[in-house]
Amino acid sequence: MKRFLVAVLLVMSYQLVATAQAWPPELEAGFQERKQEYLSKFESGKYGSTAYEYEKNSYPRAMIDILRGNREQAMPAAGGAIAFLQADDADSSKNGHILGFDFYSGFTLKGQIRKYFGFGQFLNPSYKTRMREAMRIFTADDPLTHHFATPRKFWENSTDNCDTWIDCRNTDNLRAMRETSAYLMAEETGNERTRQIYKARIKEKVRSLYQIGQGEWDSEAYLGHALTTYVNLYDFAKDPEVKATAKSALDWFTITGALKYWRGGFGGPSKRDYSQGNCVWCSGAAQALGLYFGDSPVKDINQNPDLVHLITSSYRPPVAAVLLARKQFTKPLELLNSKPTYENWKPGGNDRPQFYETLYFGNSFQLGTLAQGSGGDWNGFKLMAYNSHRGVDYFIASSGQDPNKISTSSAGNDAVAQYQNLVIWLNDKPAPFQFFLPKSAHTEIIREKMFVRLEKTWLAITTLSSANAPINLQFGVINSNLNRYPNDQIITAIAVGGGISGFALEVGEKESYGTWEEFKRSILVSSRLKVSDHTVEYFSSKKKLKVQHQGQELPKVWRNGRFHDWRTHFDVYRADTSSLNKTPIYQAWKSGKLEVIAGGQYSNFSVFDR
Repeated sequence: MKRFLVAVLLVMSYQLVATAQAWPPELEAGFQERKQEYLSKFESGKYGSTAYEYEKNSYPRAMIDILRGNREQAMPAAGGAIAFLQADDADSSKNGHILGFDFYSGFTLKGQIRKYFGFGQFLNPSYKTRMREAMRIFTADDPLTHHFATPRKFWENSTDNCDTWIDCRNTDNLRAMRETSAYLMAEETGNERTRQIYKARIKEKVRSLYQIGQGEWDSEAYLGHALTTYVNLYDFAKDPEVKATAKSALDWFTITGALKYWRGGFGGPSKRDYSQGNCVWCSGAAQALGLYFGDSPVKDINQNPDLVHLITSSYRPPVAAVLLARKQFTKPLELLNSKPTYENWKPGGNDRPQFYETLYFGNSFQLGTLAQGSGGDWNGFKLMAYNSHRGVDYFIASSGQDPNKISTSSAGNDAVAQYQNLVIWLNDKPAPFQFFLPKSAHTEIIREKMFVRLEKTWLAITTLSSANAPINLQFGVINSNLNRYPNDQIITAIAVGGGISGFALEVGEKESYGTWEEFKRSILVSSRLKVSDHTVEYFSSKKKLKVQHQGQELPKVWRNGRFHDWRTHFDVYRADTSSLNKTPIYQAWKSGKLEVIAGGQYSNFSVFDR
């Protein structure tokens, strides 16, 4: 009890420095409760190493220990968190140019910033003075212009090494860590020229979010890192314009992330998807957003040290983000969104989107696809369905047969069409398909159609037309031995014959079909496939969808008989390309503005410009 009270007092004293922006009392109370649950998950005295970029975890763990009350000025081996933060870096011999401090990796920099600015009150004054001098030397000029004799590793086997003083890697999250950290160091030490360089870079990057979106879009692995990076800038920038720019970035990430967050899950198409986030609280994105949004029947038991940046930050998302996360808008709803190319800062990189997303919200599920399907490091098909005990169930499809890459596996050129609750997926090879679904799902195969019953959501997967013209797929092996997902399984559909392979999916629920039996009857009696060459059309009892495979080009798609022109699918977020409907979210291509209508409230967001 004594330790708990000390921890609470420490958190309260920290918040005197960083007072949270106004938030409705009930939302703030929920956040504070989740924060205390978060702190209780960690052991005291076990932090890790400061070699390479391992401060990514060890610094946050030490900060968490301070918040838990373990702040003794002891040797690191004795478990003193403050002593650990002030100990000589394991790589100090490589950093003589900046007094032994490690400012190389983006992940290390993020922790160094919160250590100095956020936990500086606990540091020895002489240590803090020496760190400030190292920051001054480091940002006397742009640290990207200073070079080592040979590249330095980020970890033992890293290959993307840099020879610059500061992390030169340009993934969106690492670039943000570099730019926000260099800015704050330059601002703190009076290096005005460097400060202005990084202020401009930060502004350019955040402005692009409101123009074309994020290259590392909706990443289940890296969205959380974007949040934990920009809160440093929001909390510690002295320039009001820069603080406002940081808020613009955080608002954009939390609002757009809220679309794919649901009940502790994070689902829908995503970039840089490593097939590790396909269950409730399994992704870093869900863990970060869940601190703000909650709304799950399951507690997050994961130890994610990086979230210390969020629990000690004064930032709170707009209420509009919470309303989107909790799906407080009229359903069913379909969004037609676009995603940019990853390296969109290069010439021609922002001329047009690279990915075309359809996102559909039913009453008990949300389903998202990409016209290009899955491949590389992106996912092009995920469905999340309501589960009263688990939060959500995941249903994922992919061509190919690697169970460890269920989110991104692809066996050839995919072509995907979606119209609301209907999907057709074609592959130009006789490729196998994988279907990831919970073991608790009830499945039936009737007349070459697989029916799947989840708690409130029903699926029908069709591989043959009523005339028995095949899309060359037959259901086969079941893989129930998934180490990361013990409650889930993969059903493989084997390709037979030559030519294209694929399937059609129809999703139902009580509001649209009445009962499970009525849903099955509707599919068996009224639904059919029409297949000719590389063109497939699916007819349901309510609507129809048609797709023509175009090789490596975007497929031709007809949605309920209407040809879909991809040139009308540029907007970053839009509910309906045939109208000016802005509910619940709207961001026109290169408009510079994000609008949200949810819970009966209208809000708009943009980059602060003086």
